[in-house]
Amino acid sequence: MDKSLFFLLVLWGASITNSCTKPDPKVSPQSEKFYFPPIGNGEWEKASAKAMGWDTVALNDLYLLLESKDTKAFIILKDGKIVAEKYFGTFKQDSWWYWASAGKTLTGFLVGIAQAEGILNIDDQTSKYLGKGWTSLPLEKENLITVKNQLTMTTGLDDGTGDVDCTLPACLKYKADAGTRWSYHNAPYTLLDQVVQKASGLTYNDYFQQKIRNRIGMKGFWRKDPDANNVFFSDALSMARFGLLMLNKGKWGDTVILKGEAYFNAQTNTSQKFNLSYGYLTWLNGKSSYMLPQTQRTFPGPMIPNAPDDLYQAFGKNDQKIYVLPSQNLVVIRMGEKTSDALLSDFDNELWGKLKVIIK
Repeated sequence: MDKSLFFLLVLWGASITNSCTKPDPKVSPQSEKFYFPPIGNGEWEKASAKAMGWDTVALNDLYLLLESKDTKAFIILKDGKIVAEKYFGTFKQDSWWYWASAGKTLTGFLVGIAQAEGILNIDDQTSKYLGKGWTSLPLEKENLITVKNQLTMTTGLDDGTGDVDCTLPACLKYKADAGTRWSYHNAPYTLLDQVVQKASGLTYNDYFQQKIRNRIGMKGFWRKDPDANNVFFSDALSMARFGLLMLNKGKWGDTVILKGEAYFNAQTNTSQKFNLSYGYLTWLNGKSSYMLPQTQRTFPGPMIPNAPDDLYQAFGKNDQKIYVLPSQNLVVIRMGEKTSDALLSDFDNELWGKLKVIIK
């Protein structure tokens, strides 16, 4: 990314006012389970790794690995409190970076809010929101595609056209009937922002800010890249806030952000029969097999053998990561440059191999 462009983006993002809303009076049954940092400029409470019996020597060794992997920011939350927070090089606590496809999980969550508000239904045909002819498919084939297919990467649209980011109808060609094939395809995902805009009557940024960002104290904004992707930018602590929201199943303390747990449970569990390790724009560990972007091959075993089975993650290009581990009340954040040129880098497994030594 051009450094001058990134600097301008940071200045623009920092200028966006983070207006705060008062918490809803609705009480979550888990409201006392986790610590939630204040909204605004309050200090985020910390917990001592040493006091919890974690291996601090191994934690320092992990920092060396992270630095060698061109990491920019790394955070561990336990029960919502910061146990580890480390920045590398010139990257600081208030530095901003892109989420890449980790932002897909954020979008998946926002669609759930829109459904809970009754302004859309994921079982609706996508054409209800985008109009007929949003693809180049015959109408009877286009009508098979639903919002849920967009969430689960099962639209059946051809991801082998040479430009998986192009959202023009001419780029959206038939490969298979919707629901009969899994393929990681950016363009149908990207069009979810237009679905939300049409349903809400707001810009995608405005709807996101009102329904998630401002209500949990995040910073950040969505920016349309020249290649047509909608990419989210923020600091690492905002990433951690969203991870904590996911850990608490869509509730921020006593404030219900996503009403009902049915959609959240669907987002964080297997969503179709082809890629068992994929929910609603969310990657799952602990399954008997998984598929990856850019291939139709099915790989045996879990995505991250060293990680607990109940882990799920927001997974972005160059290993932008939000790992959520409900069994241990953990959220782990990694921002940075790419760790490997491999389709599935060994970074995940190496990281969790070290974390399971550190965390007692």
